[in-house]
Order: sequence, then structure tokens, then C-alpha cells
Amino acid sequence: MNTRKPLDAQAVCLMVGLCCCFGLQQVALKASAQDMAPILQVALRSGLAAVLVALLMVFQRERPVQVAQTWKPGLAVGVLFSLEYLFLGQALHYTSASRSVVFLYTSPIFTALILHGLEVSERMAPLQWAGILLAFGGIATAFFDHHAGAGQAGSMQFLGDGLALLAGASWGVTTVVIRMSGLAKIPAKQTLLYQLLSAFVLLLAASGIFHQTAFTVTPLLLLSLSFQVIILSFVAFLLWFWLLRQYQASRIGVLSFMTPLFGVVLGAVLLHEPVEPGFVSGAILVLAGVMLVSGYGWIGQSLKKFRRPTGA
Repeated sequence: MNTRKPLDAQAVCLMVGLCCCFGLQQVALKASAQDMAPILQVALRSGLAAVLVALLMVFQRERPVQVAQTWKPGLAVGVLFSLEYLFLGQALHYTSASRSVVFLYTSPIFTALILHGLEVSERMAPLQWAGILLAFGGIATAFFDHHAGAGQAGSMQFLGDGLALLAGASWGVTTVVIRMSGLAKIPAKQTLLYQLLSAFVLLLAASGIFHQTAFTVTPLLLLSLSFQVIILSFVAFLLWFWLLRQYQASRIGVLSFMTPLFGVVLGAVLLHEPVEPGFVSGAILVLAGVMLVSGYGWIGQSLKKFRRPTGA
């Protein structure tokens, strides 16, 4: 029996706050990138957040469950989570925070395409395929409008956009692994712990391989890391998992598309990043396409209610 609740005022307010936090992630990484490389920031924040999650589990007397059955998919999602942030961290060297957040949030497109081939129950409807085409059209518009005549700078931004898109693909595959494995049945904190511990080890190693271990302690860096560790990697992720357990996932998923909007606005306001008209057009198409794919169930139910005769 599905006991998840429909959206209420509490859920909407929490989702607005969460989307603002998630949209601020790329801005925080980009703003402090001169003081510490983004992948090193993510490695450190993951390690510290893992300690906080472990302490919370101890405090709540929550022991890891089904470790023998879940450590392999746990390692897989940990590697994919690390790849996501490796791609994203490198992308921020070449492209703006505003652009990276839009390409990162193409992840539901990749999830839907993969699940379509793996699960009969996840086969997409024609409207969802239209959303796929719309999203990829938006990606092409956002990619090529600016890069066509921008020279070497445009080529570097093209590389950054491509890396951000790969980060979105990694996130999409992560979702598939969680959905298709025993991780779907264990506590969310345990899955998060798999991801955080893997990211700490793998991204710390990657920062050494890419010679990105130098840093300068500044107030901005300390503020950025504090936000990322306490608010983003600990409070926000746990709150996100709680919302998914309490409320209908399709409704929550639709609201999550506020995140790229916050990312673009915060990048423009806080980092003074330019927002080209072609990118805005492409971003709107991407978000519309992703909403059609992920919000199909909710859209269908809303249309049925709208068409239902009064008094029926």
C-alpha cells in the first residue's frame, strides 16, 4: 500500500530551500576554486560528511544492514558518485557554474533511457519520448549557440559543458544502480555513506593524480567548505531522502527542477556570469523536456482530473 502523502505547504517550502542549496553548490565550488580545486573540495567535504552521517547512525543506534549483499552495488554507486563530481569539478575549470548546473540536471534523461531498456514497467510513453527529443534539442542549442564563433575560449567552454553533461550521465546511471539493486531496500543513510566514503578516497586520489592538491586557507574557502559539508552533503541530502520517503516521488521530482533555475540566477548574481540568450533558450528546452520525462505520471493524473466532468 502506498502511504506517501501528496504535496503540502511543508513539502513545498522544504523543496524550495533544498533546490536553492543544490543550485548554490556549483556557485560555491566555482567561487572558491582559486583557493582549492573543486575535486579536492568535494573529497574533503565527502570525508567530513561521512563522519557526520556515521555519528548520526551511531546516535540513532542504526547499524549497517545487508552489507554482504549490498557492498558491491554500494561500491558501484560510490565510483559513479565520484565520477560525477570528478567530471563536474573539472568542468568548472572551463565553464560557468550556471551552465554546469543545467547540464548536470539532465540526469533524469539518462536514467529514463536506461530503465526503458531494462524494465518493462519503465517503458516510456510517446509524451516522454517527446520530452527526450526536446531535452536533447535544448542541449544542442545551449552547446552550439555560443561556441560556434568563440575561438579557443569557446572550445574550452565546450569541453566544460561536455564534462558537466558527463556528470549528469554519471548521476543518471547512479540512480539506475540504486533502483535495480539491494540498495533500494536499505536505509538511505547507508547508501549515502557508501557514496561519501568512496568519493573521499577516489577524489582525494584524483586530486593527487591531477596535481590539484595545493590550497590557500581563506575566509571564502572556509565558508564554502562549511556550507558544503554541513548544509549540502549532510542536512540537505538526508532531508531529500526523508522527503522521498514521506511524499509522492513524482511530485517531489517535478519540484526539484527549480534547482537549475536557482543555479543560473545565483551564478549570474553572485559570480556575475553572463547568461547568453541562446543558453537561456536551450536551458528552457532542457528543463521542459526533463519535466515531461520525469513528471509524466503527475502530468497524466493532472490532465485526467482537469478533464473529469464536475460532479463525476
